[in-house]
Amino acid sequence: MENEETVKQARFIAKVGRKLKDHIFSIQSDLPDGRTSCPRTELSMAQMQVLMTLHGCGESTITNLAEKLRVSPPSASNMVDRLEDKGLVYRERSTEDRRRVVVRLSKQATAQAVHVEGAVLAGFLDLVEKVGPETAQKWCEVLEHVERIIEKK
Repeated sequence: MENEETVKQARFIAKVGRKLKDHIFSIQSDLPDGRTSCPRTELSMAQMQVLMTLHGCGESTITNLAEKLRVSPPSASNMVDRLEDKGLVYRERSTEDRRRVVVRLSKQATAQAVHVEGAVLAGFLDLVEKVGPETAQKWCEVLEHVERIIEKK
């Protein structure tokens, strides 16, 4: 059975984690229209998540994309369909295995993802500056430890 302090810490970590996620989403949502060739307002947060996931991995199959997004393959396929209709992603046969279809970002979507990534980084730079170098270093150490634990799963 968990002790009371452990439960309190877990609740606090979950609450701040949600606030960090909301902070990132607000940065993405607040990007002004017209700063890239693809206005932000035309994308849902789920579609933006698909773009940023593809930006991070370069290309993906629908199945792998679904796993990364933690959605079903049909849901991932529907999201990709909508993004494909907007000209932001395209499907193509793998050069290594013709049976395999991969999804890639268009040049337009890559520009959008780079812009969003820069804005999110700027938001985190602001946070790091506000917490100061010592706290930022501790934050990095804690997150490195958390990352190692998560990657073991």
